Amino acid sequence: MSDDEREYLWKHFAFNAEQRLKAFHFFVVFSGFANGGILVAFDKNSQPMVFVAFGGFICLTSIIFLAIDLRSRELLEMTKKGLIRSEESLMFDEARIFTRDRKPRKLVISYTYAFRALFLIQLVVGAAAIWYGWPAG
Repeated sequence: MSDDEREYLWKHFAFNAEQRLKAFHFFVVFSGFANGGILVAFDKNSQPMVFVAFGGFICLTSIIFLAIDLRSRELLEMTKKGLIRSEESLMFDEARIFTRDRKPRKLVISYTYAFRALFLIQLVVGAAAIWYGWPAG
């Protein structure tokens, strides 16, 4: 593999990894505001439809950002295959970061599991807010 190909793969990987973290950062900010809105609505004894609106926003945001994360993860995995192949020419095993990362490890929580857990938790929070505000009848 040429140095240009390796550089192309690395830049693609770095770009997508950075975009994934930025997207997650925006999700955390949106979720924080929406969760804060729910707490204020509780404090102010707001109309039930306020809870439905906040809950719907949280659910929609969770689903959209999950879809973005799935695509980002897919793009990263595509690039990792090329980077693993490029590592074959490296002399030391310690320098083969992506190759070593594929080996099974003891309990390690990855970004993917952590992100998806938070997406799911927020989805449940949003659904609970919708349920709380939905008119009985």
